[in-house]
Amino acid sequence: MAKSKSTPQFECSECGWRTVKWVGRCPECQAWGTVEEKGQVTARTPAARSAAAPATAIAEVDASAAEFRPTGLGELDRVLGGGLVPGAVILMAGEPGVGKSTLLLQAAAAVARAHTDSPVLYLTGEESAAQVKKRADRIDALADSLYLAAESDLGQALAQIEEVGPQLTVMDSVQTLSSAEVDGAAGGVTQIREVTAAMIEAAKRRNMTTILVGHVTKEGSIAGPRMLEHLVDVVCQFEGDRHSRLRLLRAVKNRYGPTDDVGCFDLSETGLESLADPSGLFVSAMAERVAGTCITITLEGRRPLTAEVQALIAESQASQPRRAVSGLDSPRVSMLLAVLQRRAKLAALMKSEAYVATVGGVRISEPAADLAVALAVASAALEKPLPNKFLAVGEVGLAGEVRPVSGIQRRLQEAARLGFTHALVPPGSAEAAPPGIRAKEVGSLPEALNLLFSTE
Repeated sequence: MAKSKSTPQFECSECGWRTVKWVGRCPECQAWGTVEEKGQVTARTPAARSAAAPATAIAEVDASAAEFRPTGLGELDRVLGGGLVPGAVILMAGEPGVGKSTLLLQAAAAVARAHTDSPVLYLTGEESAAQVKKRADRIDALADSLYLAAESDLGQALAQIEEVGPQLTVMDSVQTLSSAEVDGAAGGVTQIREVTAAMIEAAKRRNMTTILVGHVTKEGSIAGPRMLEHLVDVVCQFEGDRHSRLRLLRAVKNRYGPTDDVGCFDLSETGLESLADPSGLFVSAMAERVAGTCITITLEGRRPLTAEVQALIAESQASQPRRAVSGLDSPRVSMLLAVLQRRAKLAALMKSEAYVATVGGVRISEPAADLAVALAVASAALEKPLPNKFLAVGEVGLAGEVRPVSGIQRRLQEAARLGFTHALVPPGSAEAAPPGIRAKEVGSLPEALNLLFSTE
């Protein structure tokens, strides 16, 4: 029988990338001097004498064990595809202070209340048990079958799982746990790999849903090796601005459901509340029409959301007028200002200060809001308000043309539901308008301005 061959192993201490040859720069994370030798590894694994469990015909596999179990938080269930799947491992990532621990503590309490016969275990490595209990009192996340343990050692955490026997385990966070069996400090690549592998093994063996809380780097990516995202079943990203109450939950990866849906939450002193209809947060409540405002419908995944763009144009004595943007892509707004100057003949914008922002702290990144941004700026520059119950959807090119956008039917259906009666849309989109809303097609930005602000 051939003997297994040992070869040296090199690993990047930043991202966990592995190779059999040393290199000065990691090709995965582009970091210099982080590839280090990790000793000898076997290049071949021999087959076992017999399989531990015989293979089963796919038609005979019982799929009922993988059915969704609702958590009680509607927006969380929406993103997960219907709820928690037994045996699934979920990675919840987000910036510090965004509300990850609050969301998962509420979810753990809701699951514990719904299934009193099966306990839920919340493992915390960042806070003491008293601190978590204090937050649970504030957000009303108490349940008789919800158990809490403050552990930073992986062995002790696994022992807690064996003693409690939970249906759901929340580990907050995976970067704070460490194993005494491997080298490296907590949060390092080697420790994160060991902790994650041990938790995945326990979850699959016990058919237990496991949620791991992960930190993010300053670039916004999940801390630790990239392999971490490949090992787990679901990767969720929790987003939000510190100055806004809105929180968005996205599924970056989901083996059990779609990844194009978004969950919306309202963060308050009493916790996170699911927002089934968050459109009202992004629209001002002013009764009178004001120049410089325009409504648009954005798509967050498959979900249409109403957003309001506001613009203010002011005279400037400086040689380079100020441009301030909030909630929008600044380079794209600068491009739209240039298009308005050259294509729509609004030369006054060249020597004027421009302030463009969204309402409610919402972040708009898709090009479908271009037409609304351009109309808001033009309305502010001409000091003429747009019509009441009006919205605009469309992408604007450098030639001033209005281009089609995706999901126009869903956008217009949402507009009709909210009571809008008039809309400007790209060519070929008016047929998707539902009853109750009149959609006017415009092929260019000058055509749209002539239609809305013509004095003839």
